[in-house]
Amino acid sequence: QVQVVESGGGLVQPGGSLRLSCAASGAIFESYTVYWYRQAPGRRRELLAGIISGGGADYTNSVKCRFTVSRDNAKATAYLQMNALKPEDTDVYYCSLRGSSDYWGQGTQVTVSS
Repeated sequence: QVQVVESGGGLVQPGGSLRLSCAASGAIFESYTVYWYRQAPGRRRELLAGIISGGGADYTNSVKCRFTVSRDNAKATAYLQMNALKPEDTDVYYCSLRGSSDYWGQGTQVTVSS
């Protein structure tokens, strides 16, 4: 059974940084593209970034200069490094493995506030 678990969220001041992790088990991790999303209650889910097995990545314009996605296939883990955080980055952050099937984690809360 495939499990996806996000971690690394928390409370950070504006301008601060966080690194989120997305750990997968029960899957051949390198065969999946990993996507990062965020969503607040009552709002539409927003795609932030995606990274393929070989490490090529793409970003939505709103986070392109501040967020960096990476992955370690040996550890079956992907990361989202978030810098220069703003209050409007406050959301629940999710990762998704997309391949022959799609798998989602339960999300990790990020709160940016002074």
